[in-house]
Amino acid sequence: MVEQNTAWRAEPLTWGQGSKVFEVFLEPTCPFSAKAFGKLDETLQSAGADNVTLKIWLHSQPWHLFSGVITRCALAASTLPEGKDAARKVLAGVAAHRDQFEPADHCSGPLLELSPADVIARVEEYSGLKLAEAYALPKLDQEVKRHTKYARQNGIHVSPTFMIDGLVQNDMSSGDTVSAWVSRLSAS
Repeated sequence: MVEQNTAWRAEPLTWGQGSKVFEVFLEPTCPFSAKAFGKLDETLQSAGADNVTLKIWLHSQPWHLFSGVITRCALAASTLPEGKDAARKVLAGVAAHRDQFEPADHCSGPLLELSPADVIARVEEYSGLKLAEAYALPKLDQEVKRHTKYARQNGIHVSPTFMIDGLVQNDMSSGDTVSAWVSRLSAS
């Protein structure tokens, strides 16, 4: 068990250093979020990391049964030495194996037998990271709350949701091409 006074720091899920800020709100097990997540590297590369700052915000949604556990896993990963890149490994592992984390119709099937510890173990398996100790950091809930509060302050209700320079882009979707996203980032 991790002691209460253990020092930790969750690294912000931010890449690039451009003046254009592209924020994406993702729920780790959502199929549309997974689709959007898969386009983020190419978008940042195409738009230019010197031009765009990409920020990922995790937006837990209760109808995705293990959303809270997996969101905390990703944020726990950001406290590891690899920081935000470890969090990215968690998101990639979960996205690639969604069927191992999302019960049928959000409410049935064998996945209902999983405990939170089972979910953490699966996330560790698919990300290649040891997360249990970081997951147990007593103050990690502050980081979870920070992501939740920021989403609520910006009126975010669904995932994925996209913001450019602080303005929600209701007409952007995970189904858009990377070139369409880059065009939006260049035009805004």
